[in-house]
Amino acid sequence: MSAQAIARPRVAPNVARLLRRNAWTLGTYGLFVAVMIFTVAIHPNYGPFEVQSLVVGALPLAFAAVAEACVVLGGGIDLSIGAMMAVANVVAARYMNHHDFQTAILVSVLVLVGGTLAGALNGVIALRTRVPDIVVTLAMSFVWGGVALLILPQPGGGAPDGFLALASGNVLTPWIPAGIVLLIVVVGAIWIPVKLSRIGLALYAVGSDRTAAFRRGVRIGPTRVFSYALGGFFAACGGLALLMSTGIGSPLAGTIYTLSAISAIVLGGVSLAGGRGGVMGPIIAALVLTMVPADLILSGTDPNFGQVIQGTLIVLVVMAGGLAPLLRSRRRAIVPGASSG
Repeated sequence: MSAQAIARPRVAPNVARLLRRNAWTLGTYGLFVAVMIFTVAIHPNYGPFEVQSLVVGALPLAFAAVAEACVVLGGGIDLSIGAMMAVANVVAARYMNHHDFQTAILVSVLVLVGGTLAGALNGVIALRTRVPDIVVTLAMSFVWGGVALLILPQPGGGAPDGFLALASGNVLTPWIPAGIVLLIVVVGAIWIPVKLSRIGLALYAVGSDRTAAFRRGVRIGPTRVFSYALGGFFAACGGLALLMSTGIGSPLAGTIYTLSAISAIVLGGVSLAGGRGGVMGPIIAALVLTMVPADLILSGTDPNFGQVIQGTLIVLVVMAGGLAPLLRSRRRAIVPGASSG
């Protein structure tokens, strides 16, 4: 029998295994398509302006979702993502105000460095104190929230038009918003090298099974701190994106993004247990979560009732993400050999 004949029977199982592993993420893509079809149905004149508005509105949440995903993939959780976004937002708005584009870029670089250090500090505290990550980051969310209020007690500040155009403009054609290009470039430039490197492999290993990773020589502490630093970097990106979308800084603007980011990563196929998922699914989920409230308003639903629906959706998504691993483990226990498929 030839080698090709031997390899052929394995193709179908490999495809089936790939589909099973990415079923939730593929479902997110399907949900995005369904919501987009519904949006076009209730808004027949949906065009480039609406696409640009969607991207600008979803950009902060997309970066927040990527930030949370980086931490959760490493087996942790960060409840201070929104607060760190607020700090980045008010720092940028205060020191970019009445300055030119070059100064705005310099401030952005410093904000990104500061966000990375802030995230790393969260990781170091959790590592050294051995207090659960959820407790440490919840406490740090109050710290970073206070810092944001000290820097800018009231909404204000601003940024040069050139900086705002990085998210609100378009590239080549009105149908390609500059914001989506910015998101792809920033996330791709950081995440792809990380995922393909040894530190990315270590990140997934620590998130999947910390004990097994330690036995294989993975440095658990530095890897965990790195995941938090990476989360801090993308949280700072979210704060800058928030400035691009609103034009001003607000010390309380980031508070809504922590829970929304968690719901986006679960909806996007990232396991809350860690070690499973990626960043593309959460980005698509962020677009979905941004479109749903807008669609409710366009369909004539009371905005207050729309908030109830969105909150219910978030709760259901998080609950589903928590129950899925339990159901898979019970299925493996009931069906012998189910985990080997």
